[in-house]
Amino acid sequence: MSKFTAEERIKIVLRYVYGNEPINEIARDVQVNAAILSGWIRLYEHQGIEAFQKNYTSYSTPFKMDVLNYMNETGTSSIDTAAIFNISSPGMIRNWRLKLKQDGINALQPKKKGRLSMKKEIKKSGTKRDTSTAVEDTVEALQVKVERLEMENTYLKKLNALVQMQEKLQTKSKRK
Repeated sequence: MSKFTAEERIKIVLRYVYGNEPINEIARDVQVNAAILSGWIRLYEHQGIEAFQKNYTSYSTPFKMDVLNYMNETGTSSIDTAAIFNISSPGMIRNWRLKLKQDGINALQPKKKGRLSMKKEIKKSGTKRDTSTAVEDTVEALQVKVERLEMENTYLKKLNALVQMQEKLQTKSKRK
C-alpha cells in the first residue's frame, strides 16, 4: 500500500461520495484496503475536507478521557470516534483505552518525545578521601565485571567444546 497525499485522499473519497461506485471497487482500483477507505469516508462525513489536512498534535489527558467517555456512553467504534473527534488514527484510541485499563489515568499523560537531555554532573568539593572511595567503588565494580566476563567466557568455551564433541560423534555415526 502506498502513501496518499491529502489531495489524493480527498479525490478518492469524493469519487465515492459523488459517484456510483462501491467502496470495494474504488479500493481495489486505488490499491487500498476497503476498511481504510471506509475510515476516510467517515472522516469526510464528520469533518469535511479539513479532516485530511495534517495536523500534528499532542492530545491532553482531559481530551483523551472525553473521547473514551464518549465512546463508552454512545457505544461507537474507535473508527467512528476517531472520525467524530478528528483523530488521525483509530488505533490511537484503542491504545488509550488499553493504557487506561492497565495503568490508570496517569498512563494517558502526554510524554516528551526525543532524546533525554544530558544531566550535568555536579562536582563535589571534598577531601581526597571522597575521591579515593569513589575510585575504590569503581575499581570494585570493574573487578566484579571482570569476574562475570571471565565466567561467561569459560562457559562459552565449555559449550563450544561440547558442541564440537557432539558434531564429531554425529559424523562418526554417519560413517558406520
